[in-house]
Amino acid sequence: MSDQSLVRQRWLLFTSLALMYILVYFYRISLAVVAGDISRDLRLSPQQLGALSSVLFYVYAVTQLPLGPMIDRLGGRMVISAFGVLTSIGGILFSQADSLIVAMTARVLIGIGTASVLMATLAIFSHWFAKQHFGKVSSYMVAIGNLGNLSATAPFALAVAAIGWRSSFLVIGLIQVLATLLVFGLVRDRPPGPPSGSDVDEKKLVESLGMLAAWKEIFGNRDFLLLGAISFAWYGNYLALQGLWGGPYLMQVLHLSRQATGHMLMFTSLGFIAGSMVNDAIARRVFKSYKKTLLVGQILLFILMSVFLLLADALPHSLLTVLFFAIGLAVSSGVMIYPIIRSMFPLRIVGTALTSLNYCVLLGAAVTQQIMGVIIGSFKPVAAGAPPQAFQAAFSFPVIGLAVTIVMFLFARDYSDIGSRR
Repeated sequence: MSDQSLVRQRWLLFTSLALMYILVYFYRISLAVVAGDISRDLRLSPQQLGALSSVLFYVYAVTQLPLGPMIDRLGGRMVISAFGVLTSIGGILFSQADSLIVAMTARVLIGIGTASVLMATLAIFSHWFAKQHFGKVSSYMVAIGNLGNLSATAPFALAVAAIGWRSSFLVIGLIQVLATLLVFGLVRDRPPGPPSGSDVDEKKLVESLGMLAAWKEIFGNRDFLLLGAISFAWYGNYLALQGLWGGPYLMQVLHLSRQATGHMLMFTSLGFIAGSMVNDAIARRVFKSYKKTLLVGQILLFILMSVFLLLADALPHSLLTVLFFAIGLAVSSGVMIYPIIRSMFPLRIVGTALTSLNYCVLLGAAVTQQIMGVIIGSFKPVAAGAPPQAFQAAFSFPVIGLAVTIVMFLFARDYSDIGSRR
């Protein structure tokens, strides 16, 4: 196979998987700008709204555990395609939901369906891209995926204002069907040609190792547990602001319109995209370490989230916009967890290791959003919704958690092998 043909196939593969991943991100945070509409139409309390948002992340997280061995055995293309069917059904069902039970069922299907996309994609990339390029290509994929976040903010707010939240979700469900067909038709798990001897040996080893033995090797690694803890807190903070409760805070406490709220949240996505494009270069050229890059970014995220927690209601609109963009930049450092895990474990169980780590990531989002809903619901509501004190108490939970896990991760080994050509 010629180099030009290989590059073309990589672009087709990357583009197809990126479209699928954009939709994953959209589903994760799309409730933020329509929380009020859905609460009104389905008559939901803050606790129920928190549960509706969190259930996607709970099932997403739990699905990670059997997903890794499935990817290692069946291949990423087949897993993403099969799960994409569930996402399509869930997305269309959610657009027609007339009760909490139906909406919950739809979110469960979406959670299961979207669970495979990033981890299966990274497993596919492990075969299509050299190890020294893995950090860069994975960062690019996350950056492009954040276009889904972007579309779920100001553009989605405009769509909902024009055609309503139900029709908007229906359109996304139909796009999901198209994306699933593209992945099935264009993506291949490995470059053309007979598998190398190492690929054959690794496949045999995976089959003989077994799921439980692979999990024992992964979860028995102290550094994996420390990485999982900071991943939990990292994504919990991001989704606390971007995924559900940032929208109601901006509308109920700062009294921004839906469009202004979407615009503000859009800047967090823009910051995430910008940061994701340069994180690998920063890791290689500045810190020469994925661990140090992750730590510096998380410390910055803690500082910025503390500023948001303490001063957001006193900041002028222009500075608040800058703060949201800066938070997105800091959040983007979290993508360093993927090259760290790639260096931490051998290729034979990389799919299982990636999905095990993603279990921690998504569990952070689920637990954080639900606990924040319980905290907000424990305060007596006011005319505009929840009082400012409720949101301040709720946002304290992920911020304190991030501080604790940053200190814990200082004791993790640095697995960076930047410059390795193996």
